Amino acid sequence: MVMFKVSRVQTTPIDGQKPGTSGLRKKVEVFKQPNYSQNFVQSTFNALSADKVRGATLVVSGDGRYFSKDAIQMIIKMAAANGVRRVWVGQNGLLSTPAVSAVVRERIGSDGSKASGAFILTASHNPGGPHEDFGIKYNMENGGPAPEAITDKIYENTKTIKEYLIAEDLPDVDISAIGMTSFAGPEGQFDIDVFDSASDYVKLMKSIFDFQSIQKLLSSPKFTFCFDALHGVAGAYAKRIFVDELGAEEISLLNCVPKEDFGGGHPDPNLTYAKELVACMGLGKSNSQDEPPEFGAAADGDADRNMILGKRFFVTPSDSVAIIAANAVQSIPYFSAGLKGVARSMPTSAALDVVAEHLNLKFFEVPTGWKFFGNLMDAGLCSICGEESFGTGSDHIREKDGIWAVLAWLSILAYKNKENLSGEKLVTVEDIVRQHWATYGRHYYTRYDYENVDAGAAKELMAYLVKLQSSLSEVNKIIKEIRSDVSNVVNADEFEYKDPVDGSISKHQGIRYLFEDGSRLVFRLSGTGSEGATIRLYIEQYEKDPLKIGRDSQEALSPLVEVALKLSKMQEFTGRTAPTVIT
Repeated sequence: MVMFKVSRVQTTPIDGQKPGTSGLRKKVEVFKQPNYSQNFVQSTFNALSADKVRGATLVVSGDGRYFSKDAIQMIIKMAAANGVRRVWVGQNGLLSTPAVSAVVRERIGSDGSKASGAFILTASHNPGGPHEDFGIKYNMENGGPAPEAITDKIYENTKTIKEYLIAEDLPDVDISAIGMTSFAGPEGQFDIDVFDSASDYVKLMKSIFDFQSIQKLLSSPKFTFCFDALHGVAGAYAKRIFVDELGAEEISLLNCVPKEDFGGGHPDPNLTYAKELVACMGLGKSNSQDEPPEFGAAADGDADRNMILGKRFFVTPSDSVAIIAANAVQSIPYFSAGLKGVARSMPTSAALDVVAEHLNLKFFEVPTGWKFFGNLMDAGLCSICGEESFGTGSDHIREKDGIWAVLAWLSILAYKNKENLSGEKLVTVEDIVRQHWATYGRHYYTRYDYENVDAGAAKELMAYLVKLQSSLSEVNKIIKEIRSDVSNVVNADEFEYKDPVDGSISKHQGIRYLFEDGSRLVFRLSGTGSEGATIRLYIEQYEKDPLKIGRDSQEALSPLVEVALKLSKMQEFTGRTAPTVIT
């Protein structure tokens, strides 16, 4: 057995290592700077209690983006030096973020070991490559992202770090081959277990959904299907689940080979970046002669986000979570005993609120960040949750889950069509959505993203919006001058959340303008980009009149859009005449 020594390497603090809700994200060049990654990893080890490090089992894997393989070897060497007993690595370093959560929660090693946490190497839906983004985030023993108390501690440690521990003489491990490699160190044996990336996750999905009923749907000649992994890590699961388990044809899978640079694309499953899928589903600019499939879906780089499409039809993420919640008990065996409650992030439309009210379910509105849902789930208060940024999930794990959402939709389609598979026409995605609107009303909804805005200008704009809130009569006067057909603002605030589980308070979570007719404007600064600031503007109009629920979304929202842009002085502050992305 190869012996290794522990080196203590002197270092000095490096500025700007504050992790956001999804860990630390920067350009690859930044992570490659001397000691940059090592400082952050050691600061993370130092923020954890000793029992979560010494003698512990940790998962180290990610979405396979550029620099992941180097980072995995470095973290293995640092884990060994810090007294970790064993490291679990998905084959080729690949594990989707939801699969990491599942592995931490469910997997039992051959020696009976359980993981106490995970380093996930991902920058989620951001591009990958030598000049693109990389990220490191730490997840806890519940499989969910580190809470603020830990991320704050990590950040404090990065400001005072003097040394890091590393086993420099530990040879690199072949992470392409499944199997166990053992080494001996000052504190005894250290194991690296490279395991199949998909098995634990596939097993979990089979325990949640009725694979047989989905299989029947997929085998119907009238049902066609398309899944796009955008060359992200979802590709490591797509063939196993959709083809091997559910019997879909391999031709149904697009871009399902994981690539370090995501094939040069932007692995963000929305109408702007999932171009190939959008065109395939008949939603592209040019109308192809081919008849689009009945159902299409995409996942992002680390497979925690999803986009759901019907034939020539886009399902908004806010509608998607509401529709899954409304149909879960009948369609998904895991929920057959009923839902504990539902939750959404504050910027997500209120479609889920209406379902919760109708079904008499507990309902929670939380800040953006999956850890808030995790607290509710750990306390048994929430079964299904979602956010407008294409994240949907349930209490089966503590991360959002792209493939879970696709299987949830396939389950609903299978349930609605179970008596109908040999009939004239299947119930479609569009039918399900329109039926939902007829029952619950429609929330017209759009999001404008202004990416890489000057951070100073973004802060000034937000400060201006807060100042405006001190006089609603002034706000309403400005609005009426812009559009007389828009209703009055009855409430305006900065969203603040008191966690019902641990009592923690999260302030400054977004600026809200709430209108008399149930419409909303929300402005947020987002922390998921790696440079500059991203301003997100959310615009929502609620419509209960059955005669008005079929309008074009942008047309229905145009009065509110005009109000939002002029009220906020978006162009004056940012210099932008148009958003980077409209969803």
